[in-house]
Amino acid sequence: MQDGKARDPRTGAIIAAAIEVHRSLGPGLLESVYEECLCRELELRGIPFARQVPIPVEYKGVRSECGYRIDVLVQDEVVVEIKAVEAIHPVHEAQLLTYMKLSGKRVGLLINFCVPVLKDGIARRVL
Repeated sequence: MQDGKARDPRTGAIIAAAIEVHRSLGPGLLESVYEECLCRELELRGIPFARQVPIPVEYKGVRSECGYRIDVLVQDEVVVEIKAVEAIHPVHEAQLLTYMKLSGKRVGLLINFCVPVLKDGIARRVL
């Protein structure tokens, strides 16, 4: 797994949109607000996305709709998990990695809007 230090135009555009949202709103709001505003910013920038994408779990030939959802799936390639928490914990990273594995997507962003400087709240993961 990589931490994603190399520049990637897909994630770069998402991060730029997230920074714009954070600059406008700052920290301290609910995740749902940041999701709504990030999607609006992506729309304004002409970046295709889907919200609350269901992720089924398949086990030994049985497909189950368990209620897992990707917050935002950008360009049908990048899983974006949005948080508004005091600190990112291993469970948050595990959630992103699990969503990536279950959806078959290789690139993911974990964005925590509850930080003074957004770059400190972003983790990029590649499977």
